[in-house]
Amino acid sequence: MRSWMYTLFTAFLLGLTAPVFADDKAPEYDTRLSGYSYPFDVQTFEFDSQRQSLEMAYMHLPAEKGQSTVLLLHGKNFAADYWEETANYLHEKGYGVLMPDQIGFGKSSKPAHYQFSFEALANNTKALVKSQGIEKVVVMGHSMGGMLATRFALNHAKSVEKLVLVNPVGLEDYLRYVEYRDPAFFYENEKSKTIDQIRAYQRKNYYDGKWSEDYEELIQIHTGWINGDDWDQVAWNNALTYDMIFTGNVSNEFDQLTVPTHLILGTRDTTGPGRGWKKEGVDYELGRYDQLGKTVVEQIPDGHLYELEGIGHMPQFEAFDRYREQLDKIF
Repeated sequence: MRSWMYTLFTAFLLGLTAPVFADDKAPEYDTRLSGYSYPFDVQTFEFDSQRQSLEMAYMHLPAEKGQSTVLLLHGKNFAADYWEETANYLHEKGYGVLMPDQIGFGKSSKPAHYQFSFEALANNTKALVKSQGIEKVVVMGHSMGGMLATRFALNHAKSVEKLVLVNPVGLEDYLRYVEYRDPAFFYENEKSKTIDQIRAYQRKNYYDGKWSEDYEELIQIHTGWINGDDWDQVAWNNALTYDMIFTGNVSNEFDQLTVPTHLILGTRDTTGPGRGWKKEGVDYELGRYDQLGKTVVEQIPDGHLYELEGIGHMPQFEAFDRYREQLDKIF
């Protein structure tokens, strides 16, 4: 993976040691990640939404003549830059690749007030696609991006060739099992986070207790934001975008998908938003990806399941070769 704005000097002892940064200074980023490099040229799409002017940052690798464009939608804890290796793989096959940062994420606008919903983000993204002169896309989403990709395919089916979901959240209706939490709850959680806590969470839940320099690179955005002067605004956007994961259920509409749908699932994944505040008396076990894939694919009219045994929430990083083998069956 590419070099970042810092140099990693020390190895990690059992994955527990934080990195030492160049000049002994960890990065600091503003809301728009000024000074943070993305792997491809970043452009800005300006549009109006909810009575305000917003900017969506995106990267676009044009398709070879006659080839489709793949729309890559990032997860909750990431930005579009983490699609680098997948984008290179697809572009080498001749596909175009469009990688937006959703509003509230990455280098895009962080509004003080916004009614975040997958419907709104899907409409924003559809406007971006149209601005590029693209009529139809292959929509591919990871984690929270899988929920957005599903909503995009449901609401804009005529613009979608096929849908690809990589360990998406939203395979089950979380509010059926957990209590609703106000965004202020998530804001307080965000404000209290440390980079060590973020690293520990991802090491445990994404990578089965393992860690590497590649994984460390994926959390440097969070390091810079926590250290930066705009962390309060970023944390509030992070809190607002949690809400739609609970209120924007798509699992009850899988049977309405009209495009070929491909699920790539690492079966070790146990991601279950809200499992820490289940409703009283609920004993349902959230996040059983070893079971969810088989259940969900039966609901989708043209559904296809590709399971990666022993792999967690991040197959495109934990086991890229095995993940690519599945992509070769789809693209």
